[in-house]
Amino acid sequence: MIEQPYTAMTQTSANTDINDRLTNDTAITETIAAEVSSAAESLPHPILAEVNDRCFISEEHLKRYTEPSQLPTDTRTADDLDVGFGQQRAIKALRTALDINASGYHVFAAGENGLGKRTIITRLLQRIASDAPTPDDWVYVHNFTDPRKPLALRLHTGQGLLLKQQVNTLWQQASKRLNQRFRSDHYQSKIEAINNTSQQQESQAYDALNAEGKAYDLTLSFRPYDNKAVFVHPSQLATSTDSSAADNAMTAESVTEQSYESKLDNFVQKNHMQKRLSQLTITLEQLEDEANASIETLHRDIAQRALEPLFIPIYEQFSAQPLVIDYLKTMLADMITHVERIVNADDEKFVAAVLGATPSRYTVNVMVSHQPDEGVPVIFENLPTHLNLLGHVEQVTQSGTVITDVSMIRAGALHRANGGYLLLEASQVLEHPYAWQGLKRALQTRKIKLSSLEQILALTGSLSLEPSPIELDIKVILLGEADLYYELLELEPEFDAVFKIRADFHDDVIRTSEHELALVAKMADIIDYADLCPFDSEAQATLLEHLSLQAEDQNRLSLHSDRLIKLLHESNRHARLQDQEIVTASHVIQAIADMDERSGYLRDLYWQELKNGQQLINTDGGAVGQVNALTVVSYADSEFGMPARLTALIQPNIGTGDILDIERDVELGGSLHAKGMLIMTSYLRALFSQHHALNFSASLAFEQSYAHIDGDSATVSEACALLSALANVPINQAFAITGSMNQLGEVQAVGGINAKIAGFFDACREQSLTGQQGVVIPMANVKHLMLRDDIIEAVAAGQFYVYGVNTLSEALTLMTGLPIDTMNKKGRYRKDTLFGKVLQRLMLWDENQANANADDLEDKKSKKKKAAKKKAKNKKKPKQKPEDRAADLGKKNHGKAENDKSHMHSEQPHATADNTSA
Repeated sequence: MIEQPYTAMTQTSANTDINDRLTNDTAITETIAAEVSSAAESLPHPILAEVNDRCFISEEHLKRYTEPSQLPTDTRTADDLDVGFGQQRAIKALRTALDINASGYHVFAAGENGLGKRTIITRLLQRIASDAPTPDDWVYVHNFTDPRKPLALRLHTGQGLLLKQQVNTLWQQASKRLNQRFRSDHYQSKIEAINNTSQQQESQAYDALNAEGKAYDLTLSFRPYDNKAVFVHPSQLATSTDSSAADNAMTAESVTEQSYESKLDNFVQKNHMQKRLSQLTITLEQLEDEANASIETLHRDIAQRALEPLFIPIYEQFSAQPLVIDYLKTMLADMITHVERIVNADDEKFVAAVLGATPSRYTVNVMVSHQPDEGVPVIFENLPTHLNLLGHVEQVTQSGTVITDVSMIRAGALHRANGGYLLLEASQVLEHPYAWQGLKRALQTRKIKLSSLEQILALTGSLSLEPSPIELDIKVILLGEADLYYELLELEPEFDAVFKIRADFHDDVIRTSEHELALVAKMADIIDYADLCPFDSEAQATLLEHLSLQAEDQNRLSLHSDRLIKLLHESNRHARLQDQEIVTASHVIQAIADMDERSGYLRDLYWQELKNGQQLINTDGGAVGQVNALTVVSYADSEFGMPARLTALIQPNIGTGDILDIERDVELGGSLHAKGMLIMTSYLRALFSQHHALNFSASLAFEQSYAHIDGDSATVSEACALLSALANVPINQAFAITGSMNQLGEVQAVGGINAKIAGFFDACREQSLTGQQGVVIPMANVKHLMLRDDIIEAVAAGQFYVYGVNTLSEALTLMTGLPIDTMNKKGRYRKDTLFGKVLQRLMLWDENQANANADDLEDKKSKKKKAAKKKAKNKKKPKQKPEDRAADLGKKNHGKAENDKSHMHSEQPHATADNTSA
């Protein structure tokens, strides 16, 4: 009896404890479930962790380093340079052109400026030219038959200057010898004998005629005032021959004394003798001509005897060249013919020129001359004008008259390179008027024909020389960029017929140990040529890494010689400033930093705006329809990366999925940018149009961008911004993204990847690194990464991240933290995916539009009902019969009476007053 209550009481207590415990356990369970649920909500989606692990790029893939121990100790021990290193394709094309001796096999060397095309080609040609036979010499000489057309003579190698020298010496000796011969006593006696003979013959002729006149009583006399021979009567001879008055008086007196008959006889006789005197004058002129002819014959005999011995040695020297012998013989004949002018020196044509040793008539103008065994010429013309290419004829002005001669013909680059190789910058040839036309004509005709450019430009017919053309045997190499080559092919129909060989020069080369050593040999060659300090192995390694950065590829090395030369000189400067005799890696790094600083003025302006808050960039938090796009700014020699805010705005229930590209509409977007937009638009249409109508329109723009934008590297960022706005899902602003995209959603490589990453990293560092920031780039660009060491250190420390993606879905997962396009069994996007949220919003907009349309329809119906009621109310009532109208009137009056009674009861005083009055 005692245990039972106890037992009952104990049991009751136990039940109470159990209930309490159960209540507590339930609360704990609910608390744990709530915490688990909250933790589940705060944890990232499992697919994000998967994509993060798959796309993360570790620090060892961000840059490829060169091992200094595999390089020479310094550049003094480097291997010899291979001239054609990295340009085997171009060298092969050059050799093909050089081996074919046919018309049109000239070369266009295509490649970027700064690759060292000219240096490589020149060195190669010089090696080939040194073993080739030296071409002939060419000279221009006076054409004695047609002075307007000077003759071109082809001479054996080295004989052009020899002929000029021999002719100069010949002229000096000839003029001296002729002066001696024509001033000698023997010459004077010969001339005196000829003159005496002529005078004697003349006297004899006069004496004979005078004797004949005496038979007619006439005497031959010479008038004193003009020494003219006349016949007169002996009585008419005056005692004083110099008094004309006495002659007149004597004549008058004699006339009066003579009879008329005697005067008539005397006139006839005198007339007869005057005719005989005229005949004698003709005879005397013939005698004078014979004397002059005798003198000329004497002169020519003397000149021939004096000059022929001088020409004989020259004949022997050039006996193997008939054209030269013919010219010398013609020259000898001309000197003999004009010996008097040469001796008297009274004609400018036979006087030595001011700047020459011989008269221009006998000048040998050497156009091109070579030394034996010097090989063929290799010429680079840095000013390829029409005159400098094809030569020209100079002119001088004397006393207001423009004159020219064979000595004023000047050679052009084609003359100097004839028989060898000529290098020209294609762009410079096209810059100068008529230079390309003249070059093309010469190569097609294989002759150098000088023409007056003044006549072509002025369209005048001024007289000038027309030198005979020179045979042309040459290989021309045009240097230019590939774009210029294609323009010439399109615009110049005959270009391909003249330049049949294209030699392509590469910008870079595969990065192998062999090629690294070859580039070190190139550095050593430049260092030796410029007399710079040697570079140690670490400096060489730093240079090679920088060349990979210039090539934007871990596995390639840039071949740009200009950049390398600049870097070598500036590194050498830092070494000399520190009084060091060898260049180290620190000097190279300092030189790179200096070059970067010099070209970073625009970049500094941008960062200044970023610091001041003028450029709006968020590097943390989230935002809907907003993404940090990676861009590259290029201006002249300045190039740097910078993030740009890209925003998307959605207008629901308007349009059919149309996307407005604001950059393109304001003409700030290029054709490639427009292409990327269209690809992205077609991709989005393909994604959702099969599931739901695209009942929206959108607009995309780069905020605070006022310059021209081109390229398709923003396609992925534009897709991310647009899908974020469609799904109303925020994008992580700690990330920046770049990448091109195709219509299948695959992410493609872009350019300038290193500068883009550096630009966003600098922006994050400026706003403080949070350990959550990073970039999303195409996976295809990972092999192009040659990042700065400070960026790699930040990645290694977990302060910055680099992700590589292959598809747009991976990029969106990283940017939003959501699954993107997983589907259920029905083939629809799951609701928790980004694409599912997009479809939900599309359907929601559709429902809202349907509801809005239904409300509008209901409003319209109610309005119609009200209008119908109002219309029915306003209709006229039907006509009543007279009795009905009377009954109604009675009812109306009865009702009025009742109303009046009630009114009277309610207003008694007034009613009384009213009744009294009534």
